[in-house]
Amino acid sequence: MTRKIVVTGLGATTPLGGDVQSTWQALLAGKSGISTLEQDWVAKYEIPVTFAGQAAVKAKEVLSVPETKRLDPSSQFALIAAREAWADAGKPEVAPERLAVEFATGIGGVWTLLDAFDTLKEHGPRRVLPMTVPMLMPNGPAAAIGMDIAARGGVRTAVSACASSTEAIANAIIRLESGEIDIVVAGGCEAAIHPLPIAAFASMHALSRNNENPTQASRPYDTARDGFVMGEGAGALVIETEEHAKARGAKIYAYLVGGSVTSDAHHITAPDPEGTGAARAMLAALKQANASIEDVVHINAHATSTPVGDIAEYTALRRVFGEQLDKICISATKSSTGHLLGGAGAIEAIFTVLALHERVAPPTINLDNQDPAIDLDVVTSPRTLPAGDILAISNSFGFGGHNAVIAFRSAN
Repeated sequence: MTRKIVVTGLGATTPLGGDVQSTWQALLAGKSGISTLEQDWVAKYEIPVTFAGQAAVKAKEVLSVPETKRLDPSSQFALIAAREAWADAGKPEVAPERLAVEFATGIGGVWTLLDAFDTLKEHGPRRVLPMTVPMLMPNGPAAAIGMDIAARGGVRTAVSACASSTEAIANAIIRLESGEIDIVVAGGCEAAIHPLPIAAFASMHALSRNNENPTQASRPYDTARDGFVMGEGAGALVIETEEHAKARGAKIYAYLVGGSVTSDAHHITAPDPEGTGAARAMLAALKQANASIEDVVHINAHATSTPVGDIAEYTALRRVFGEQLDKICISATKSSTGHLLGGAGAIEAIFTVLALHERVAPPTINLDNQDPAIDLDVVTSPRTLPAGDILAISNSFGFGGHNAVIAFRSAN
């Protein structure tokens, strides 16, 4: 990379908290954001999975009434996270033409789409709201952020399933490297805790069925893992060139030093069991970072808690790092947050940045009996990271064979 790129603002709303600090503190405390669904549609439709990672703070408690009426829940979460990140970065003064948005989703406005179809069936076309299309379109969250901060340097949406927001952050590197812009608001969101997606994922046998113990259902690497747990929320990062950040006296959390996107071309839902595509993404991110495998001290793993996915990622990690992997501490934070699908990579990028900034790797909860086939040094209580110049990566993989990896270097 020829231009140094830094992270200067963070924002989030997650199952653990309504902002970054509450989320981070709950994560470090080993709390779970997973709870039983109390909505009447669970019983009405006989949904087989009765729990999820619901947002700790409802969007209607943060946004104005007009905003909640005109935005799909996914866009509501996106706007909350982006506003926090923008404020955290000091609301930088920048020419609108040099400000961009790279904001992702995996599914988009599913609540709006399905509610509108119900309205059509029950009341006819005249009752379908005129805002339906702007609310359901996948680029709605990015557009809402772009209008909120007057970004005219390009507003783009990556849609690559559970790799979406990590891909968006990797795309931000390209935009800043081009020299066309100075700042990007990047991240992702998801709001798909709806009966149809839950029923569909359950039909695939992708979700945990541990209805009796929801807080313990997401258990990456554990021999008893039986699927992922749905989550909702959003994460946003303000990313800019070091030159621009220093000129305005901004605080710097970490350096964004590498990002890569590859694909498996293997199967629409199953990862490549050999991990070749995921391994290529990790190696390419490290190459862009001018880093070696010895430089990596911490990894925020994708680690969804599925029997097949956790093994595939481990295979890829071992392919890349070999014996060096034994010296790297691994955090699987979906154990606390659940899986935010298109928003997962964004909040996990925030966790990776904070791990470097505060020199502490967050814990993995619910790991009672580690799978002997996954020989990793998994962090199960907050662990101090080394002093000095250190590097961490965050992995995201999605249906369709999408692989996205980003690399951060410490700034302090």
